[in-house]
Amino acid sequence: MCWKCDHPEAGFDDFFDMIYDKVLARGWAVLFVESERMPFAYTIGLHECGLPELLITAASKERSLQLLNAAADYCIRNGTPEPGEYMDFPDGQWVEFVEVAQPDAHLGTAVSMFGREVRARQLVWADGNGRWPWCREFNPGGPRQPVLGPRAPGQPSCDCA
Repeated sequence: MCWKCDHPEAGFDDFFDMIYDKVLARGWAVLFVESERMPFAYTIGLHECGLPELLITAASKERSLQLLNAAADYCIRNGTPEPGEYMDFPDGQWVEFVEVAQPDAHLGTAVSMFGREVRARQLVWADGNGRWPWCREFNPGGPRQPVLGPRAPGQPSCDCA
């Protein structure tokens, strides 16, 4: 269920207040957008630290929260990796950072809270075989992963395992 459905008496100001309370408590919040076609999740609040927000597509809610929270914590302490850089997680997951071409098309709540200058980097994940979504063999039989911006210049067109 969505927050609005769970709180029909509340308005959008109440929703923003709830999100902002989470940002104040932790430094960021994660918002998951349910969709049959393309679920995605993103951080809200890293912009206030001078960092791009983080976004992930085509991952479950639990996986999105796990990866975004770990990456946001890393970024707060160390800065955000540049587009084309990789990050590995303790469970063996690899992501490549991609600059989101149009953050205002996907990060509606963050843009509403902090303005159109919000930037974002997508955590593009490799499948269980180490293949990336720009590879034809990516995630056979599983969900496709939309990539919301171009890869960094100089990246190979397909660096599949």
